[in-house]
Parts: sequence; structure tokens; C-alpha cells
Amino acid sequence: MDLRQLEYFVAVAETGNFTRAAERVHITQSGVSAQVKALEQELGTELFDRGTRTARLTEAGSAALRHAREALDAVEGLREAIDDVRGLVRGRLTLGMVTGCEIAPLFDALAAFHRDHPGIEVELVEANSDQLVAQVRTGALDIALAGLPGLPEHLATRVIASERLVALAPADGEFAGLTRISLGRLSTYGIIALPQGTGIRDVLDQARVAAGLATSVALVATSPETVAGLARRGLGVAVLSESMAAAHPDLVAVPIDDVPIPALLALVWQDRPSPARAAFLRHCAAAFG
Repeated sequence: MDLRQLEYFVAVAETGNFTRAAERVHITQSGVSAQVKALEQELGTELFDRGTRTARLTEAGSAALRHAREALDAVEGLREAIDDVRGLVRGRLTLGMVTGCEIAPLFDALAAFHRDHPGIEVELVEANSDQLVAQVRTGALDIALAGLPGLPEHLATRVIASERLVALAPADGEFAGLTRISLGRLSTYGIIALPQGTGIRDVLDQARVAAGLATSVALVATSPETVAGLARRGLGVAVLSESMAAAHPDLVAVPIDDVPIPALLALVWQDRPSPARAAFLRHCAAAFG
């Protein structure tokens, strides 16, 4: 029995699929399957029921999973202890960030992290927030910066920003004299929004459903800049967060007064030992303040 077998076993158990596990550990699917089979032979029992499309743990597999995780965590703890003594962090960091991310402190943290730990391989992944959270859960990402309608369960988080939603429109239009707007009145305009799966859009949709309003929007764009640019050209009213709106001072930003929950921007990760992630989080703490 070796650590690779335990790592591949845990990867299959957490992803529910040999192919996805292979993508996670960066080897071929046949390699993962062979190592798990070797582990089963050594233990004298099957760990997965291979009779279905997903790799489901057998009773023996469920019993073994906790111990396999503990063994891997112990090894990571050993490495982290040695790294702390030597003042060295090694390894690999996979960072997810919401599509169109322009959060300067995140880039500052990443630059400082790279300067201090040039030996660590960094991979950046862009996706919608719901996809990022899902990849953190499966272990495909070490950490992600995501926009959220609320904090996800069973994941560690650091909230970077908690903001209300605002409506954006040209300064020479009827929005110029408004100090707030209701969802009902906003719905009479063509709404321009970010895609579903982003925190701001999810907050908007949840509030509209709660108010008994349709959740459809007129135009969807993946970038806050594009959303604002479409509103600037009179194609509708943009819905963004307060900080996103601040980047467009030529537009009027009107708070939406009946959205009960804020849009959150947060770092999310699994609360499991990772020297590389721990080092990156220290730089995030310094960059975000």
C-alpha cells in the first residue's frame, strides 16, 4: 500500500467517477483504475461498486474512506511541519476566480505569493461562481474567489465584500432624480444582468421570485463592464453591486431597496491541510486587509 493508492481512492470516492478522479490527480483513467484495483487486492475486498455509471463506495469502501483521508492529512501535516521549520512551502496551487475578475487585491496577493514561493506551480481557472464552488467541493480547486448569494455549507470562507445591488442607467435619463428603486418598478425596464450562477444574478433572481416577479432578463453579459456598457447605450437597466457600479461614475447608480440579502464576494476552500493554500491565504489577508 502506498500513498498514491490512497490519494487515487479518495479522489474517486469524492468525485464519484474514475475519469474525473484522473483529471483531478493528473494521470490517465487507466492508471487510477489500476492503482485502486491494486489497493483492493491488497485489502482483499472491493472498495467500489462498479455496476453503475457512478463509482459508489461499497460498505468496506465507506469504512476505509475516513482512514484514507486521515492518513493523507497526516502526511500533509508532516510536510507542513517540515516546511514551517525550513521556511519553505512547496507544491501546487489551483486558484479559481469568477469570470471577468478584476479584483486588484487578489492579483496583488497572487503576485506576492509567487515572489515568496516561486517553486509552487500556480494554475488559474475562470468560471461562474456556482461552478467554482462545485470544483472546490470536489477538490479540483484548492481555493476560489466567488460571488455568492450566501455562504456555502461545509466549506471554509473569508468574506471579502458584502454589498447591496444597484440599478445603473445613463445620467441624462429618468433615473437621474431617483434615490432608490423597487424591484417592481425595475421590472418595467429591460434588465441587463450577469449570467445565472454568479452571486449578483442569484441574489437578484431570489429576490424577484420572493416578490412574485418573473426572473427573466432582457440581456445577459459575462463581464460587469459589458453589462454597464450596454446600459450606457440605452439598451436597458444594468444590475450590479455597489463596488462594480463605482467603476462607472458616468452612470447613475440607484439602490434597489427591497432585495433582502446582500451579494457576497468570498474566498472559499475545503478546511483540509494545504501548505500552499495556507501561504496564499496569508497573502490574501494582507492584500484585502
